[in-house]
Amino acid sequence: MTVVDPRPLVGEPVSLDLLNTRWNDEGARQDLLTDVEGLSVWLAANGLEQRFTADAATLRHTLAARDALAALVDRPGDPAATARVDDVLGHGRIRARLTVEGPGEEAEFADPARGPGWIAARDYLDLLRTAPDRIRACAHEACILHFFDTSRNGTRRWCSMAVCGNRAKASRHYARTKES
Repeated sequence: MTVVDPRPLVGEPVSLDLLNTRWNDEGARQDLLTDVEGLSVWLAANGLEQRFTADAATLRHTLAARDALAALVDRPGDPAATARVDDVLGHGRIRARLTVEGPGEEAEFADPARGPGWIAARDYLDLLRTAPDRIRACAHEACILHFFDTSRNGTRRWCSMAVCGNRAKASRHYARTKES
């Protein structure tokens, strides 16, 4: 039986997708990673279900990685937040390989339970290296989701124009009509 991913925003880079395992729904905080079943959904959404087991240890380490990333996203450059992400990254490494397709890289972990969190932290480094100004939090005051702005001009403000963008527009419209 396949469990449907209940999150309102999916498909972001794995680091931001990990942050987006927490969201607000009608004012109530939701969290996909409250148990190993939710972890299983997240692993599958990111193509990691074949490499990692959804168990208590993996959940614990993935939650630690999510908290570390959240601290760094909320406080970029903060030494304590940086140290927390560095701690997550200290539990894996990249091994260079030569394959029949050519040069490649493979992540290695002494403890596979740390793999999903490490992959998310490594992905965040890649986003910082690529375009740190494109890592965004949704502009809607009630939304806690994050996204990587891939718009041509880099001006995306909402996690979803259909949801948060429309809420903001409706709110502005209501305020204008109330003033009239």
